[in-house]
Amino acid sequence: MRIARLSAVGLTAGVAITLAAAPLAASAHVSVTPSSTAAGSYSVLTFSLSHGCEESPTTSLTFDLPDGIDSVAPTVNPNWTIEKVADGDRTAQVVYTAITPLESGYRDTVELSVKLPEDAAGETLSFPVLQSCEVGETNWNQVAEEGEAEPESPAPSIVVTEATGDEHSHGAAVAGDAGTEGDEHTGHDDSATAETTAAGTGASDGVARVLGIGGLIVGVVGIVLAVTARRRPRSDA
Repeated sequence: MRIARLSAVGLTAGVAITLAAAPLAASAHVSVTPSSTAAGSYSVLTFSLSHGCEESPTTSLTFDLPDGIDSVAPTVNPNWTIEKVADGDRTAQVVYTAITPLESGYRDTVELSVKLPEDAAGETLSFPVLQSCEVGETNWNQVAEEGEAEPESPAPSIVVTEATGDEHSHGAAVAGDAGTEGDEHTGHDDSATAETTAAGTGASDGVARVLGIGGLIVGVVGIVLAVTARRRPRSDA
């Protein structure tokens, strides 16, 4: 009886851990991690994806820039070519085209260096992304209304916070290659910031894998104990 109880506990624990890992592993969104959210500051937006369109490899990502973002400096990624699409005097879109289509299940990141609007504190800025694949496409452009559940294809978004008073000096540290746009506050190395944001974005993937593997191991142990308990003579119960 004791072994049977232990096996039941093992199975329950395994199922619980696996279910806890599922939301992390199944989050198939295009996510964004900003290096700064302060109004008027320069921010490096790191966009991450690890999935295709119904498992089809990704061929391009088209980012729409919201009103108030008047300039952008895309970070060069050796896996992608980059095109800026102008709308009048401002860049309205940035298109990353994969040199080799990105297979579903493999993660990559692209970065856009922007200056956040000075009068946008408290606002949510959304960056719709059209993910084109070898077969099909997914338009990540839905914005959730306040109090409603997350939509099926949410646009990557950030909430702009109050200005801190040192936006220009902060921008010098994180804007990176924004100097190509003629900004006088650039010139500092932002490689450490880029590595930190990329590592943070991948943390949930690592936790999901660890929890998922742990759940499977505990579940298997529970099954072995249950089978052993059933095979033991009744006199041992």
